[in-house]
Amino acid sequence: MDVRDRPFLLGVAGGTGSGKTTVAERLAEVVGRPLALVRQDSYYADHNELPLEQRMAINYDHPDAFDWALLLQHVEALAAGAAVDAPVYDFTNHCRSDEVVEVAPARIVVVEGILVLYERALRELFDLRVFVDSDADVRFIRRLERDVAERGRTPDSVIAQYLATVRPMHLQFVEPTKRYADVIVPHGGHNEPALDVLLARLRELVV
Repeated sequence: MDVRDRPFLLGVAGGTGSGKTTVAERLAEVVGRPLALVRQDSYYADHNELPLEQRMAINYDHPDAFDWALLLQHVEALAAGAAVDAPVYDFTNHCRSDEVVEVAPARIVVVEGILVLYERALRELFDLRVFVDSDADVRFIRRLERDVAERGRTPDSVIAQYLATVRPMHLQFVEPTKRYADVIVPHGGHNEPALDVLLARLRELVV
Protein backbone atom coordinates (compact mmCIF):
# COMPACT_ATOMS: atom_id res chain seq x y z
CA MET A 1 0.00 0.00 0.00
CA ASP A 2 1.27 3.46 -0.91
CA VAL A 3 2.05 5.46 2.26
CA ARG A 4 -0.36 8.15 1.02
CA ASP A 5 -3.18 5.60 1.00
CA ARG A 6 -2.41 4.15 4.41
CA PRO A 7 -5.12 4.74 7.03
CA PHE A 8 -4.44 7.23 9.82
CA LEU A 9 -4.07 5.25 13.06
CA LEU A 10 -5.05 6.92 16.33
CA GLY A 11 -4.43 5.34 19.73
CA VAL A 12 -6.61 6.55 22.63
CA ALA A 13 -5.44 5.38 26.07
CA GLY A 14 -6.28 6.28 29.65
CA GLY A 15 -7.36 4.78 32.95
CA THR A 16 -10.60 2.95 33.54
CA GLY A 17 -13.47 5.44 33.53
CA SER A 18 -11.28 8.26 32.26
CA GLY A 19 -13.51 8.97 29.28
CA LYS A 20 -11.39 7.42 26.54
CA THR A 21 -14.35 5.47 25.19
CA THR A 22 -16.36 8.70 25.16
CA VAL A 23 -13.60 10.36 23.15
CA ALA A 24 -13.43 7.47 20.68
CA GLU A 25 -17.21 7.34 20.26
CA ARG A 26 -17.47 11.10 19.80
CA LEU A 27 -14.81 10.95 17.11
CA ALA A 28 -16.66 8.10 15.40
CA GLU A 29 -19.99 9.94 15.65
CA VAL A 30 -18.74 13.26 14.32
CA VAL A 31 -16.32 12.01 11.69
CA GLY A 32 -18.74 9.31 10.57
CA ARG A 33 -18.29 6.48 8.11
CA PRO A 34 -14.59 6.92 7.29
CA LEU A 35 -13.66 5.87 10.85
CA ALA A 36 -13.11 2.32 12.17
CA LEU A 37 -13.20 1.76 15.92
CA VAL A 38 -11.27 -1.03 17.68
CA ARG A 39 -11.81 -1.56 21.41
CA GLN A 40 -9.04 -3.20 23.43
CA ASP A 41 -11.68 -4.55 25.83
CA SER A 42 -12.72 -6.95 23.07
CA TYR A 43 -9.27 -8.54 23.08
CA TYR A 44 -9.03 -10.07 26.52
CA ALA A 45 -7.30 -13.42 26.26
CA ASP A 46 -9.66 -16.34 25.89
CA HIS A 47 -9.85 -18.61 28.97
CA ASN A 48 -12.97 -20.61 28.19
CA GLU A 49 -11.19 -23.73 29.40
CA LEU A 50 -11.14 -22.43 32.99
CA PRO A 51 -14.06 -22.71 35.41
CA LEU A 52 -15.92 -19.48 36.18
CA GLU A 53 -14.34 -19.10 39.61
CA GLN A 54 -10.85 -19.09 38.12
CA ARG A 55 -11.86 -16.72 35.33
CA MET A 56 -13.28 -14.32 37.91
CA ALA A 57 -9.94 -14.33 39.75
CA ILE A 58 -7.90 -13.20 36.73
CA ASN A 59 -6.31 -9.76 37.00
CA TYR A 60 -7.98 -8.09 34.01
CA ASP A 61 -6.09 -4.83 34.49
CA HIS A 62 -2.66 -6.41 33.99
CA PRO A 63 -1.06 -6.35 30.51
CA ASP A 64 -0.96 -10.16 30.51
CA ALA A 65 -4.78 -10.24 30.45
CA PHE A 66 -4.86 -9.20 26.80
CA ASP A 67 -4.42 -11.15 23.57
CA TRP A 68 -1.78 -8.80 22.20
CA ALA A 69 -0.96 -10.99 19.21
CA LEU A 70 -4.54 -10.94 17.92
CA LEU A 71 -4.98 -7.23 18.60
CA LEU A 72 -1.75 -6.39 16.79
CA GLN A 73 -2.69 -8.69 13.91
CA HIS A 74 -6.05 -6.98 13.49
CA VAL A 75 -4.69 -3.44 13.69
CA GLU A 76 -2.02 -4.29 11.12
CA ALA A 77 -4.70 -5.78 8.86
CA LEU A 78 -6.82 -2.62 9.11
CA ALA A 79 -3.72 -0.55 8.40
CA ALA A 80 -3.26 -2.60 5.23
CA GLY A 81 -6.85 -1.99 4.18
CA ALA A 82 -8.37 -5.35 5.14
CA ALA A 83 -11.49 -6.03 7.23
CA VAL A 84 -11.21 -7.99 10.49
CA ASP A 85 -13.56 -10.03 12.67
CA ALA A 86 -13.14 -8.53 16.13
CA PRO A 87 -13.98 -10.84 19.05
CA VAL A 88 -16.86 -10.09 21.41
CA TYR A 89 -16.08 -10.48 25.10
CA ASP A 90 -18.71 -11.62 27.59
CA PHE A 91 -18.00 -9.58 30.73
CA THR A 92 -20.68 -11.31 32.76
CA ASN A 93 -19.16 -14.77 32.32
CA HIS A 94 -15.57 -13.55 31.92
CA CYS A 95 -14.92 -15.29 28.62
CA ARG A 96 -14.84 -14.67 24.90
CA SER A 97 -18.19 -15.32 23.26
CA ASP A 98 -18.76 -17.17 20.01
CA GLU A 99 -19.76 -13.95 18.27
CA VAL A 100 -17.55 -11.65 16.21
CA VAL A 101 -18.09 -8.14 14.86
CA GLU A 102 -16.73 -7.20 11.46
CA VAL A 103 -14.67 -4.02 11.49
CA ALA A 104 -14.38 -2.64 7.98
CA PRO A 105 -11.25 -0.82 6.80
CA ALA A 106 -11.47 2.97 6.89
CA ARG A 107 -9.44 6.10 6.27
CA ILE A 108 -9.12 6.57 10.05
CA VAL A 109 -8.65 3.73 12.56
CA VAL A 110 -9.15 4.49 16.26
CA VAL A 111 -7.86 1.96 18.81
CA GLU A 112 -9.00 2.65 22.37
CA GLY A 113 -8.24 0.95 25.67
CA ILE A 114 -6.46 1.29 28.99
CA LEU A 115 -3.15 -0.06 27.70
CA VAL A 116 -3.05 0.67 23.96
CA LEU A 117 0.12 2.72 24.50
CA TYR A 118 1.78 0.00 26.60
CA GLU A 119 2.87 -2.53 23.99
CA ARG A 120 5.65 -1.03 21.89
CA ALA A 121 4.80 -2.88 18.67
CA LEU A 122 1.23 -1.58 18.80
CA ARG A 123 2.18 1.89 20.01
CA GLU A 124 4.56 2.42 17.11
CA LEU A 125 1.77 1.78 14.59
CA PHE A 126 -0.11 4.89 15.68
CA ASP A 127 0.22 8.17 13.84
CA LEU A 128 -1.19 10.02 16.85
CA ARG A 129 -1.19 8.87 20.48
CA VAL A 130 -3.73 10.33 22.90
CA PHE A 131 -3.98 9.85 26.66
CA VAL A 132 -7.28 10.80 28.29
CA ASP A 133 -6.65 11.92 31.88
CA SER A 134 -9.15 12.23 34.70
CA ASP A 135 -9.20 12.36 38.50
CA ALA A 136 -9.09 9.00 40.26
CA ASP A 137 -12.33 9.52 42.20
CA VAL A 138 -14.22 10.37 39.01
CA ARG A 139 -12.80 7.31 37.25
CA PHE A 140 -13.78 5.03 40.12
CA ILE A 141 -17.37 6.30 40.21
CA ARG A 142 -17.73 5.83 36.46
CA ARG A 143 -16.38 2.30 36.65
CA LEU A 144 -18.68 1.45 39.53
CA GLU A 145 -21.73 2.70 37.64
CA ARG A 146 -20.73 0.94 34.42
CA ASP A 147 -19.90 -2.45 35.93
CA VAL A 148 -23.11 -2.59 37.96
CA ALA A 149 -25.35 -1.40 35.11
CA GLU A 150 -23.71 -3.18 32.16
CA ARG A 151 -21.61 -6.09 33.44
CA GLY A 152 -23.75 -7.74 36.09
CA ARG A 153 -21.46 -6.83 38.99
CA THR A 154 -22.31 -5.95 42.57
CA PRO A 155 -21.01 -2.73 44.15
CA ASP A 156 -19.01 -4.72 46.73
CA SER A 157 -17.28 -6.78 44.02
CA VAL A 158 -16.41 -3.65 42.02
CA ILE A 159 -14.94 -1.95 45.09
CA ALA A 160 -12.92 -5.05 46.03
CA GLN A 161 -11.55 -5.39 42.51
CA TYR A 162 -10.70 -1.69 42.32
CA LEU A 163 -8.67 -1.81 45.53
CA ALA A 164 -7.00 -5.17 44.78
CA THR A 165 -6.04 -4.75 41.12
CA VAL A 166 -7.50 -1.77 39.25
CA ARG A 167 -5.82 0.99 41.24
CA PRO A 168 -2.40 -0.68 41.63
CA MET A 169 -2.34 -1.75 37.97
CA HIS A 170 -3.23 1.78 36.90
CA LEU A 171 -0.32 3.19 38.87
CA GLN A 172 2.09 0.50 37.70
CA PHE A 173 1.16 0.13 34.03
CA VAL A 174 -1.42 2.63 32.74
CA GLU A 175 -0.28 5.95 34.17
CA PRO A 176 3.35 5.52 32.98
CA THR A 177 2.18 5.22 29.35
CA LYS A 178 1.20 8.89 29.50
CA ARG A 179 4.80 9.69 28.56
CA TYR A 180 4.24 8.12 25.14
CA ALA A 181 1.26 10.36 24.33
CA ASP A 182 1.47 13.10 21.73
CA VAL A 183 -1.67 14.71 23.18
CA ILE A 184 -2.96 14.55 26.77
CA VAL A 185 -6.67 15.33 27.20
CA PRO A 186 -7.26 16.55 30.77
CA HIS A 187 -10.62 16.40 32.57
CA GLY A 188 -11.84 13.31 30.75
CA GLY A 189 -13.86 12.67 27.63
CA HIS A 190 -16.10 15.73 27.88
CA ASN A 191 -13.29 18.24 27.39
CA GLU A 192 -14.87 20.04 24.44
CA PRO A 193 -11.89 22.26 23.49
CA ALA A 194 -9.56 19.24 23.37
CA LEU A 195 -12.10 17.26 21.35
CA ASP A 196 -12.44 20.15 18.92
CA VAL A 197 -8.69 20.05 18.28
CA LEU A 198 -8.73 16.30 17.62
CA LEU A 199 -11.80 16.54 15.40
CA ALA A 200 -10.29 19.37 13.36
CA ARG A 201 -7.23 17.21 12.68
CA LEU A 202 -9.29 14.16 11.71
CA ARG A 203 -11.61 16.17 9.47
CA GLU A 204 -8.56 17.24 7.47
CA LEU A 205 -7.99 13.60 6.65
CA VAL A 206 -11.44 12.90 5.27
CA VAL A 207 -12.06 16.03 3.22
